[in-house]
Amino acid sequence: MGGPKWTVRLGRQDATSARQSGANGNVPSPFSGLSDLISSFAAKGLSARDVTALSGVHTIGQAQCGTFRSHIYDDAKVNSTFAALRKRNCLPKGCDSNLAQFDLETPNVFDDGCYRDLEAKKGLPYSDQELFNGGSQDLLVRRYSVNSAALARDFATKIF
Repeated sequence: MGGPKWTVRLGRQDATSARQSGANGNVPSPFSGLSDLISSFAAKGLSARDVTALSGVHTIGQAQCGTFRSHIYDDAKVNSTFAALRKRNCLPKGCDSNLAQFDLETPNVFDDGCYRDLEAKKGLPYSDQELFNGGSQDLLVRRYSVNSAALARDFATKIF
């Protein structure tokens, strides 16, 4: 998959037990706007820059239809070709668990593809696209879209 490497310490550092509700309560919603994303990360001691760097996790992986349906059907700012492609597998109703790759070009490689997608208005989900939507993180998204070394460094610095 490529991408940055870092040492992972053994043992839990964040909790003495694991619960799905606890985990879900600590992850921003895929429907969050930029200010909510920044606030959510700030509550954990992370900066707006960290939000953008750590969103690089979406260069690999998939999202369920239910987490991006409203974005591809109701958001006039989304790339129309991208939305049409995503609608093939995510119907207006049902299919909530159908999966879609975050990054269509290189879905199994840690790279800067998801940031190029944001510049092209092809962010999945809505919360990702908020990183490049005329706001404070646009310049950093542009930087990461052309400088995978900077992305890898910033991501690895903050992931742990």
